[in-house]
Amino acid sequence: MEEVKVKKIKQVKIKKAEKVEIKKKTKKTGLYFVLPSLLGVAVFTLLPFVDVFIRSFQSAISREFIGFQNYTEVFNNSAFKLAASNTGKFVLVCIPLLLSLSLIIAVWLNKFVESSKVLRTAFLIPMAVPIASVVLIWNIVFHEQGTLSAILDKFNIAGQDWMSTGWAFWILVFSYIWKNLGYNIILWLAGLNSISKEIYESAKVDGANNFQCFTKITVPCLKPTLYTVAVLSLLNSFKVFREAYLVAGDYPDKSMYLLQHLFNNWFRELDFSKMAAASVLMAVIIFILIMLLQRAWEKQD
Repeated sequence: MEEVKVKKIKQVKIKKAEKVEIKKKTKKTGLYFVLPSLLGVAVFTLLPFVDVFIRSFQSAISREFIGFQNYTEVFNNSAFKLAASNTGKFVLVCIPLLLSLSLIIAVWLNKFVESSKVLRTAFLIPMAVPIASVVLIWNIVFHEQGTLSAILDKFNIAGQDWMSTGWAFWILVFSYIWKNLGYNIILWLAGLNSISKEIYESAKVDGANNFQCFTKITVPCLKPTLYTVAVLSLLNSFKVFREAYLVAGDYPDKSMYLLQHLFNNWFRELDFSKMAAASVLMAVIIFILIMLLQRAWEKQD
């Protein structure tokens, strides 16, 4: 009997060892597939960023170590304060609007299975529109003698160059939401399709209404998708520059003077020390925001 027990114990140990080896091989196989992408990111992203990080503590010309002098100049720069405040305001306004609006439309589209495919394509059209066309539309609509001013003139309201007023910020917000709404809807729909319909049916049998199904089933099941959509929307919000630059140039209205405008002006002036310091600050802030989002999702889970 003891020999049989010993044999069984050995067999169990052998099986465990085989499972461990299989897991190791699986991890290595996955690493081999990811390795080319990791090398590309390391060579074209991480190494240049390390160089920028080093330059942020050096003089632009002599490359001498000057400590935090570049960061002090950036924090004392009035243009940086204006651009940082406008960018922060833009993110705080756009992200909640985009997430909530895209989720509502995705839930509504998910009810119409047959026609939702056509509507999905329609919502993705803004992503395919060239930037030059978007800028042309902006000039036609929001110019002092454009379409919007012509409509207001019929109601005896004086027109103006809307891109040179405080309304320019909200026009930029509208453009961002219009361009990224369809992409977020597709992501939400992918998350909604992964939720089993049987859960909703059993909840309705128990007497739950649509609002309770949404708050108790849909929202908790969409937490992984919500994290992905939020991070992508956050990253895309820092890329809203081309439209504003093509419409208003290097120095647009103060309400939509963003960090990208500041970087572009510093690059034109070859002020690399300030650019390096501001780039590091921007990267650190984005990284902290993403980590805070991840921490919040982990706590909720």
